[in-house]
Amino acid sequence: MTTDMRHAAVEVLKDSEAVAMEMAKLLIATVKEKREGKVRIALSGGSTPKQLFAILARPEMAQQVDWSRVEIFYGDERHVPEGHADSNHASARTLLLSKVSIPADQIHPMPTDTTAKEDAARYQSVLEKAYGSTTLEAGRPLFDIVMLGLGTDGHTASLFPGEPVLEEKKAWVSVAAPSTAPHERLTLTYPAIASSALVVFLVTGENKVPMLARLRQGDGSIPSGRIVSEGKILILADSAAAGEPS
Repeated sequence: MTTDMRHAAVEVLKDSEAVAMEMAKLLIATVKEKREGKVRIALSGGSTPKQLFAILARPEMAQQVDWSRVEIFYGDERHVPEGHADSNHASARTLLLSKVSIPADQIHPMPTDTTAKEDAARYQSVLEKAYGSTTLEAGRPLFDIVMLGLGTDGHTASLFPGEPVLEEKKAWVSVAAPSTAPHERLTLTYPAIASSALVVFLVTGENKVPMLARLRQGDGSIPSGRIVSEGKILILADSAAAGEPS
């Protein structure tokens, strides 16, 4: 089964806090329901994930997760020094990962200390080791959950409009250098994102109304509209992004 954006499930919630809470409950349920092996999760950056991290770090939430079974990856990262204010990993580490009992060797930030091209290749090796193969196999997803956001230009992860990475068919990790956003970046590619049991878009704010409508239509002219998953796709949107009264 392959799911495209036209067949994504959509859940509209009151506000961004409700979206973050729903994502937290989904993550907790996924860890509980997968009885064997590690639960591999690709995190995203942005304001709503920061709310999610804060929620999961609450003692009453954190204690519901067996963190020894969770393996953390990233959907994209700005090619900035470790600890930089614009680093997705720095946010996740500060708000969540430093506050829960997850083994350090199960946290896999995208490297940013050599060239972007070299770091992309290094992260591909990290993913291959976790997956146990250099080839993605149908029916055996790389990720249990891939979290994604939605930009006002239709980008997701660091798959920006007009970037060569949009045509990448083989590599799981690639470099993006968008002219419309700061910093060179590393990003998962379409094939890596597609190798997922569940893709979840977190979409909040009234400035997302036009793009969310196009995303739900599976508009292939925007990068996010081309996302597919061999599992399921879920859009968690707040009422502002959905253009509905709260």
